[in-house]
Amino acid sequence: MADVATDGAFVDTEAYGQVGDGVEAAALEDFQQREHAGGRSGHAGKSAAYTGRILSGIGSSVRGVSSSGATADRKSLMNLVSLRVITDDVARLVAFYEQVTAVAATWATPDFAELVTPSCTLAVASSRTVALFGADSARPAANRTVIIEFRVADVDAEYERLTPLGCEFVQQPTTMPWGNRSLLFRDPDGNLINFFTPVTPDAVRRQDR
Repeated sequence: MADVATDGAFVDTEAYGQVGDGVEAAALEDFQQREHAGGRSGHAGKSAAYTGRILSGIGSSVRGVSSSGATADRKSLMNLVSLRVITDDVARLVAFYEQVTAVAATWATPDFAELVTPSCTLAVASSRTVALFGADSARPAANRTVIIEFRVADVDAEYERLTPLGCEFVQQPTTMPWGNRSLLFRDPDGNLINFFTPVTPDAVRRQDR
């Protein structure tokens, strides 16, 4: 279930050449084609550990669909399954997200990794991959609109856990007017992250729909 804030919301082992040249680009293109071929079929959901945190977004399970023809109906619905962050340093950003979420990343290539949760996948890709879908169409470390949101069991406990890690906090745990208690901080590229817990009855009902 997406939590939409009203006050804002978005190793190398050898040298690489231009994306599109050589085996590395071919492998990544093949992976991305499989990724988009059937919705989420390219995401390695079973290979990453899950620790209870839920990346906010539209869940892969669609409720309210009748039992007859349910599979066909689900396939026809729009479903948010992945958020991709472009970076100049994939290893650094992946290590950061593994540390703050306790979810192990799955690597498709040295330029592309995913952290998979039950409701959505956070993908991290190198700026070298941008040429695959249009030069200069995405820029690393330039986001000032999107907030990457994770639902957690206890925001205040997460704040205590993250404090020794030296995270750049934007806002300490605060209960928002829409009923979520939120902790906002930035990743190494400056992307804004929200760890939140619904605390009012209305917020809990919205998130559990």
